Amino acid sequence: MEQRFVYMDYNATTPLRPEVKAEMIADLEVYANASSMHEAGRRARSRIEQSRASVARLIGATDPERVIFTSGGSESNNTVFATMFHLGRKGPRRGIVTTKIEHPCVLNAAKWLADEGFPVTFVDVDEYGRIRLDQLEKAVGPDTLLVSVMAANNEIGTVQDMVAVSRIAKASGAFFHSDATQSVGKIHVDVNEWGVDYMTMSCHKLYGPKGIGGLYVKTGAPLEPLIRGGHQEHGFRAGTYNNQGILGFGLAADLAREELDEYIVRIGGLRARLRDGILAAVPKSRVNGHPEHVLPNTLNVSFPGAEGEAILLSMDIEGIRVSTGSACASGSLEPSHVLLATGVGPELAHGSIRFSLGRDSTEADVDYVISKIGPIIARLRKMSTVSY
Repeated sequence: MEQRFVYMDYNATTPLRPEVKAEMIADLEVYANASSMHEAGRRARSRIEQSRASVARLIGATDPERVIFTSGGSESNNTVFATMFHLGRKGPRRGIVTTKIEHPCVLNAAKWLADEGFPVTFVDVDEYGRIRLDQLEKAVGPDTLLVSVMAANNEIGTVQDMVAVSRIAKASGAFFHSDATQSVGKIHVDVNEWGVDYMTMSCHKLYGPKGIGGLYVKTGAPLEPLIRGGHQEHGFRAGTYNNQGILGFGLAADLAREELDEYIVRIGGLRARLRDGILAAVPKSRVNGHPEHVLPNTLNVSFPGAEGEAILLSMDIEGIRVSTGSACASGSLEPSHVLLATGVGPELAHGSIRFSLGRDSTEADVDYVISKIGPIIARLRKMSTVSY
């Protein structure tokens, strides 16, 4: 089998869809500042509001005004935690409850609040990466200000029971936030059904441009601007509008919503084919994450006796692009905090690879990966001094 070039790192980022790229290029001619009152400015603003409505439809929000455009997921998450900082300094509630498997931008924001004197609790997850609801119930109380739980994990793909988590948060009167960056466009997301007060999303996970994201804010939920300045986004996020990015976000959201059911079925089938093929090709390999409640595109596999970075580089030589975990943590030599939290030991965590498929993935791509992974792991195991 001749070498192919296979991209299986869609959880890190997605390619820009041709339709989105074409629309953004066309919009370069609509260069006016969307805050200007003249005709060209009004036309630019109209397109922004159309995109806002498109994003709202994708997440089940009935009022588009509840969507605030940001630069991406990290800014959206930090805006929520900064809001809690302001609220906690003034009110009786100060407790923050989150999980041990959150994205680094949530974990580090929570640790910042802890350094500022806020009581922060990191709840455990089970062996599949699902939050321990009994522990969550004990952690949440009358002093809890915010419960923050990511909807689906970026490394192992485990999807949380958002309705159950929301019920526990609301019973105590706490605000509920979810980082849904990896969920939007991959599974059905409904902010009303989930009962979130805040929800984070990012366009570059939706085959749209980088540098643009969103924060859903429920009516009545307080919000402090992270970036202060002008009147944009009702004063909640200052700065000249990113016209092209927002337009790309809107079209990407429309396309994701229209194709979601087909995506879930087709990509879920490819994931199952890849999973079964790897387990058959590589003895003692282990799938991480929940067997059922999992993103249709995400497969995390541990390979005992082989080191993750060596696997990644060996696969890269064969034209296969994968990840050893979160792209945001790729510069770290530490084992995945997500896998450690699920009970996977350090050695096994170091030998784990994340395969994340996307809309351009094919059966031929999957079969190519399966054909290469067996010989790669066999060769690396021969070189290893670790027993498995």
